[in-house]
Amino acid sequence: MSDRERRVLRGWLRKQTTSQALVLRSRIVLACAEGLSNAVADDLGVSRETVRKWRM
Repeated sequence: MSDRERRVLRGWLRKQTTSQALVLRSRIVLACAEGLSNAVADDLGVSRETVRKWRM
């Protein structure tokens, strides 16, 4: 993942007008990019299938 992509995703996390669905997707993608894919579902309280869907 490029630095620009990370900045965009982190920007969505900070905006108060970002939908909760987009915030969750951003968190999933960022966590997976940091190599945390095994624990992401548990940490974020979502199913593993949801993480698989949004993993890059």
